[in-house]
Amino acid sequence: MRHPNRVDVETALRSYQDPYLKQDLLSADCIKSIDLQDGKVRITVELSYPAKGLCSGIAQLLTSKVEDISGIKTVDVSVDWQVNSAPVQSQLDVMEGVKNIIAVASAKGGVGKSTTAANLALALAKEGARVGVLDADIYGPSMGLMFGIQENQRPDIQDNCFFVPIEAHGIQLMSMAFLVTEDTPIVWRGPMVSGALQQLLTQTAWDQLDYLIIDMPPGTGDIQLTLAQKVPVTGSVIVTTPQDLALIDAKKSIEMFHKVDIPVLGVIENMAVHLCSQCGHMEQLFGENGGSRIAETYATNLLGSLPLSIMIREQADAGKPTVAAEEDSQITMIYCDIARQMTAQLSLKNKDKTVFPEISMTTD
Repeated sequence: MRHPNRVDVETALRSYQDPYLKQDLLSADCIKSIDLQDGKVRITVELSYPAKGLCSGIAQLLTSKVEDISGIKTVDVSVDWQVNSAPVQSQLDVMEGVKNIIAVASAKGGVGKSTTAANLALALAKEGARVGVLDADIYGPSMGLMFGIQENQRPDIQDNCFFVPIEAHGIQLMSMAFLVTEDTPIVWRGPMVSGALQQLLTQTAWDQLDYLIIDMPPGTGDIQLTLAQKVPVTGSVIVTTPQDLALIDAKKSIEMFHKVDIPVLGVIENMAVHLCSQCGHMEQLFGENGGSRIAETYATNLLGSLPLSIMIREQADAGKPTVAAEEDSQITMIYCDIARQMTAQLSLKNKDKTVFPEISMTTD
């Protein structure tokens, strides 16, 4: 009887392609150990993106593939995940207490960017990550409302100089809405707004975050420029609708991030299809395939498409976004899938940054 060897096990493992990393786990450096003795195999897997909901399923798949090898007696597969810091703009250092900063942006308002940012943060937390949200829309902050924060609730102060983020649904939050009343307009010029953004970011005591989601205001102005120059951003996500006018603005956002050397992880197409709650008829009110077209044009990824749903709007307005309100709903599953796609892309950016040894040459 032929005894199985490590090559047999690796071949079996390579037959599984991770749906988010788009490659087998050996090529993705996710196989941490393979121990094979007397037909007994122990395999340790560490994914590079939050995947709490996937670990057991992946373990079962890999176990079944290795069990098919002739001569294998027992298989023990352990699957976990670990988030590492991805590269930032070359002149900046990673923030203390925050591994990765992801900007959720759109040059056009009204595309559901803030709702998307809130639900992505909740989806990442559902997958096991430590997550914070910074509401960078100084003029029109909305995260307080979306996460059900009372109007008079204020952040605590730590060491007389740091805000303690307010926590809701397991997410650490900071917003201008926590510092002013709902009826107080912010009448500031651009430099003041940029300064406020920096203070909210750097003077908040973020507690060991895997991801900080920044909900950007619409446009490509002062706040966006401050973000690019002063904030160590690891990646960006563009939210759009299929409407041609929204796509034009989405292109501006992508071009902006390209110019400031911030990777665009992908495009999220919001309000892609309307499903009538009465008759079930599906209609693409804002056009079709807009997200996939712009992703193809800019060689990025369509991370996912979300329907035009009154439920998403009502739950956000009620202070409990969909991922928190209906954890097992189809829309929640879409948000979780997008969150995995996004963070897997970010982990690949980290892997692509290869550091070569310094070579010195001398002449004798």
